[in-house]
Amino acid sequence: MTDFQGQVAIITGAASGLGLAIAKKLLNEGAKVGLLDYNETALKNEFDHFPDQSESIVLDITRQDLVESAIEQILKRFGRIDILVNCAGITGITNTHSHLVSSENLHKVFELNFMASFYTSKAVLPSMLANNYGRILHIASIAGKEGNAGMLAYSASKAAVIGMTKVQGKEYAENGITVNALAPAVIQTPLVAAMPEAQVKYMTDKIPMKRCGTLEEAANLATYIVSKENSFTTGFTFDLSGGRATY
Repeated sequence: MTDFQGQVAIITGAASGLGLAIAKKLLNEGAKVGLLDYNETALKNEFDHFPDQSESIVLDITRQDLVESAIEQILKRFGRIDILVNCAGITGITNTHSHLVSSENLHKVFELNFMASFYTSKAVLPSMLANNYGRILHIASIAGKEGNAGMLAYSASKAAVIGMTKVQGKEYAENGITVNALAPAVIQTPLVAAMPEAQVKYMTDKIPMKRCGTLEEAANLATYIVSKENSFTTGFTFDLSGGRATY
């Protein structure tokens, strides 16, 4: 794989988990990176030693006006945007049957998992169109393909992300812009660590490899998806499920 010298990436949810792993990999391969997260302390601790390559922005990514301002700030600093990776997300309340799901929690999960990804992609696409090049990666989930019992809000929001990926992939296929999704099964992240043990066991038992994926495995695949080498795949949801999904 070639390096990312001269490219500018934006990573949401950059302060922890998969976003952190992808951001560090892209920085180490030479990219300049806009780092979006609500956790100011974590951003500072993780990225202060990349002062020339990074622009950290603390925001509530569910607010479209703040997203647009953040994208403008990154464009002003680095002059272009080549890559967007939407990692920010929450599971919401889990291990709950649908008739017990609260509307408030459902809206909260959709705002972060789906609407924020819409806001960021909407904001970066004009710059990508102007350069006739771009790579967008939405982090979805195997739950968006198959549905996880007890996780209505999360599963439905990630299914919406997959649907958006298909639409955007088709819309910009002739503009040098690829839009893909990544559907992990259980990856060992703080998000998963905070879930009820019974919910994690339910998901892990469905994986033929009988283990969680690693952040390194996820970051390696994500980095390929947003590379120049991945030039003839768009609107596609890549599997990262240890054999759970084979379609």
